[in-house]
Amino acid sequence: RLEEALLRVSSENYCVVNDGAKSPAVVLGISGKPHALLDVEAAQRDDLTVIKRFSGGGTVIVDGDTQFVTLVMNRDAHGSLPAPFPRPIMDWTGELYGARGGVFDGVRGFRLRENDYVVGEKKVGGNAQSISSGRWLHHTSFLFNFRDEMMRYLRHPEKTPEYRGGRSHAD
Repeated sequence: RLEEALLRVSSENYCVVNDGAKSPAVVLGISGKPHALLDVEAAQRDDLTVIKRFSGGGTVIVDGDTQFVTLVMNRDAHGSLPAPFPRPIMDWTGELYGARGGVFDGVRGFRLRENDYVVGEKKVGGNAQSISSGRWLHHTSFLFNFRDEMMRYLRHPEKTPEYRGGRSHAD
């Protein structure tokens, strides 16, 4: 809710960093359909919190080992900022995180693949965006300690990035 308010009400630029979720949860994008993306029965049985965010993007399991980073930017804040369209924003954040001097500079194999941040072939960060007239928001959930047992709540999505080659969430 904070990020949505910053996008819609404020005219300032922000980088919001949140260190982990209090308890494990599943976060769905605004158009995510729970029955298509989750084992709803298992989530209900285990009392797993399910959250729908206001932005787009896919489904992610979050917990105390998830680092959340949200950029809320004006279109004209700086000459190097991208046009407010999904691909230029993704490319710009890929450079922000991975380029020389970036957050993951020196992490062998870190790069942007399609819409995900990966190390080698393994996803380490998923993204979601909300774009409005003159402003945009880019969420990233960086997963630092993958827990295989949590993947049982996720169904294999209908659309997956090509680089995943049909792999399950646990692979």
